[in-house]
Amino acid sequence: MRNILILFCQFFLFNNVIANVVPNSLFSDHMVLQEGVPVPIWGTADKDEKVTVIFNDQRVSTITGEDGKWFIKLSSFPYILKPSSMVITGKDTVIIKDIMVGEVWLCSGQSNMERQLGQRPPQPLIYHWEEERDAAKYPLIREYYVPLKYAKQKVDDVNSKWTVCSPKTVSDFSAVGYFFARDLFKQLKVPVGIIFSAYGGTPAEDWTSKIALESNPKLRELVKNYNSVISEHWHPSGELISGLYNGMIYPLIPYSIKGVVWYQGEQNNFRPKQYRTILANMIKNWRTDFKQGEFPFLIVQIAPYKEMSPELRESQFWVTQTTKNTALIVTTDCGDANNIHPSHKQPVGYRLSLAARALAYNENIEYSGPVFDSYKIKNNKIILSFKHVGKGLSTKYNAPLKGFTIASDDKKFISATAVIKRNHIVVYGDNIQKPTAARYGWSNVPDGNLYNRQMLPASPFRTDTAYFK
Repeated sequence: MRNILILFCQFFLFNNVIANVVPNSLFSDHMVLQEGVPVPIWGTADKDEKVTVIFNDQRVSTITGEDGKWFIKLSSFPYILKPSSMVITGKDTVIIKDIMVGEVWLCSGQSNMERQLGQRPPQPLIYHWEEERDAAKYPLIREYYVPLKYAKQKVDDVNSKWTVCSPKTVSDFSAVGYFFARDLFKQLKVPVGIIFSAYGGTPAEDWTSKIALESNPKLRELVKNYNSVISEHWHPSGELISGLYNGMIYPLIPYSIKGVVWYQGEQNNFRPKQYRTILANMIKNWRTDFKQGEFPFLIVQIAPYKEMSPELRESQFWVTQTTKNTALIVTTDCGDANNIHPSHKQPVGYRLSLAARALAYNENIEYSGPVFDSYKIKNNKIILSFKHVGKGLSTKYNAPLKGFTIASDDKKFISATAVIKRNHIVVYGDNIQKPTAARYGWSNVPDGNLYNRQMLPASPFRTDTAYFK
């Protein structure tokens, strides 16, 4: 018996000594690789060890450095819809199974992105969540979950895994991420991978590298006074500046992705004007560090809620109007005045899929509701012009327009009458002879009904601000 134990221990130790080729956990069973672009693969092994990656008739080798890290890049692949395997060899061999090549999107933000499809008390249930769960038979949709982590230093690997979508697993998928992936899959008919990296109650500066924050002159004071800024309001345990970039974004770089889906802003509601600078800077930071060009960045506008200011939505609008290859997903018709976590996530996923199809896949479709563009004053009326009118301006059920206000020099806004005239809207108010400004949906809980004929809602806006200066 003693000899058997000794042999067992020797076998165990020997196999652990040589089992030293370790790919990053992003490269694990069921993963989805991005189609049409070079594919980086990386991990660790002994120093000066030769590592070879074999996949789909490609074979690439490298030698690890003193730190034991290895990195290779495979040439681009076409879509692969059948399970394939990758072999990684060094002193030992690792086989990664059930690999697909399709479309990969990083889904990030705070709690409305973090919210899973399944139950999450005390948050309200996702609309029809059980029916959605039971219908989630999409083995070509996969999710890689990034655990919640604030980190002082940059983390190399979050040690997670890919999960295949099924009725048994989808309850733990991001609800918004799942609905986006599902609707994208229905159109593209190719594998869709979502990297789910979201953390509730977190501001955008925590998702940005410290170097990127300090390099922006408008944000240096924020870095300097960070602790006093976050102490004014609730914040998650362990919060520190750039902590989520270090712990939940950096470990993903430079995994090949098609773009980003971003649903966040609630925790920046107390500094809405500054948020436009923070968000634009974060987008630049991620695009720079992933080194994959100006990939699409799809921003979900904060839904109606009694404590969410219109100025925050304006900042999100502003970023999409001034930052290339971005889109705004308007949610004015699927919010909850009394709950910051609205339960109707399906329209969010669908509208995100429209924006992705237009920006990332060049489909000639309308993907946005009416976007305020310009105005002019004529006598006692303000005439508003829009982009993204699609097949024409409209309201649901052809109801009269609502949600518009108007003001004169006294800046006192009153309810206004608004009518559609072709692709313009004419706004006027009782006893307002010399109007100076008009607004739409300008409240914490917007109550407007302006759409285009594709039934995509217009973002709240105001004419009395210089959006793009």
